[in-house]
Amino acid sequence: MKLKPSRKVTRRPTLPIGTYKMDTIVFDIETSNFFTDPGVGRDNFEALKISVVGVYSYMRDKYFCFEESEMSQLAELFADASRIVGFSMNSYDIPVLNLYFQRFGIPMQNIWEKERVDLLQEIEMAAGQRISLSRLSEANLGVKKDRHGSEAISLYKEGKIEELKSYCLKDVELTKKLYDLYIKQRFFMIPDKKTGKVIKVEFSKEYATLF
Repeated sequence: MKLKPSRKVTRRPTLPIGTYKMDTIVFDIETSNFFTDPGVGRDNFEALKISVVGVYSYMRDKYFCFEESEMSQLAELFADASRIVGFSMNSYDIPVLNLYFQRFGIPMQNIWEKERVDLLQEIEMAAGQRISLSRLSEANLGVKKDRHGSEAISLYKEGKIEELKSYCLKDVELTKKLYDLYIKQRFFMIPDKKTGKVIKVEFSKEYATLF
């Protein structure tokens, strides 16, 4: 099963800040380097450089993709959002992006202070195990990622920015569809790490608020 190419993609918000104050956004970042690179080091988020950020806005019903030079436009979407959704965002995406907003001197609320739903963290709390976005998507949506995460850095270094944006937005689309399931059915089907058997992992809350 393949996801239909139905994304509506635009480069920036089209209405003034404040129009979508109750928005929910799903996002994913790609970086041009990683912790294992020379001069970076474990958990050195300040040394990571953003290549692109993909976003889906529920109230706008649009996908956006921003490059490093467009952080102020990206901040408009985050300023309007009351809820942030991602996959492993609490341990990677948010620490990197929050530092970027500070570095660029963009005046906005600290992302950690917003209502956040990290789907991977929800799974860890409910099932006691981790799972990749690709395996989770395959088990619940019938489709998996067609590229490995490490390829994102290679695409950037090769100057294939449009391919990189497409890859990032695919991750956003998968995360968005999984979040829709999370809200609608309050469970995921997950392959058990030890036995390989697919198990039903239920969530007791309508959505998570993590601080």
